[in-house]
Amino acid sequence: MATILNKVKNAKLWYYVRNIIRQGIPILFYQQALSRKLRSIKNYNPGAIADRVNYYNKLDKASELGPAAITLGNMPIFKSPKAYNFDTFEYTRYFDKNFKANFLVGDITHVAKEPSIQKSRPIFGDNRNAVLLKLDKKRHFVFLEDSIPFTSKKDILVGRGVISQPHRKRFMEMYFGNPMCDLGDVNKRPYNTAWSKPKLSIQEHLQYKFILSLEGNDVATNLKWIMSTNSIAVMPKPKYETWFMEGRLIPGYHYIEIKDDYSDLEQQLNYYIANADAAQAIIVNANEYVKQFLNKQQEGLIALLVLQKYFKYTSQI
Repeated sequence: MATILNKVKNAKLWYYVRNIIRQGIPILFYQQALSRKLRSIKNYNPGAIADRVNYYNKLDKASELGPAAITLGNMPIFKSPKAYNFDTFEYTRYFDKNFKANFLVGDITHVAKEPSIQKSRPIFGDNRNAVLLKLDKKRHFVFLEDSIPFTSKKDILVGRGVISQPHRKRFMEMYFGNPMCDLGDVNKRPYNTAWSKPKLSIQEHLQYKFILSLEGNDVATNLKWIMSTNSIAVMPKPKYETWFMEGRLIPGYHYIEIKDDYSDLEQQLNYYIANADAAQAIIVNANEYVKQFLNKQQEGLIALLVLQKYFKYTSQI
């Protein structure tokens, strides 16, 4: 457990080193490797691969890109935020540099009129034009090994975060100071100074059975690592999703669902404290869900197929 923080820091350092080196390799090398990489689908379950590709990219008819599209060869690789550009280039480098695409960078909660590549999108409604790639993954895709059994953890919900959105403020107003919760605002300029608390490390979070996972501007950043541990994510039904396919998560199966108004929090916590077997089943299911994202080669193949489908339905292939 003491090595968790160092592992996360080392992964981030290697992420930047690897991506800077990647920029110096001639594009032609990657483009010649595309066919070989796509053929590797035979090493996996083609049906499962296709299912995920079609989930991320729901385009099903020829679509116009619009005037804002940029050519892959003109992508501003080192323009901030670097993580989005690094992660996009990791996959676009395999395609013709004259291909065009629309890119929406940041915490995106809307669907554009033209097919666009983005990190996040709304779960509900027609989101076909919002094509997901695995972006900002050094921040979002952190998975852990947790050696603390659920039954050895504290019977408390822990939550730390920047409390700026109205729904997060409402949760704090309802439950800050509640004996079943250890909550705190880590914002340097807190909305309410009474809520201000220092950050907790991931290791410190894992001392608790329940970890709050409230969406912020889009998805909850901590949800992915929580689901890889022996603690349980507690949250309302998600409204936004990323490459993690939050829209496929099942309440009571992958996480503990609370109402949008948060009114049943204590009831839900008390139930799973009293029913450790039900809690353990959620942990097993959550851990199993995470496994599909752990094979780097398979993840890369799916991303390439998502882009290939994008270029096909924008009449470039």
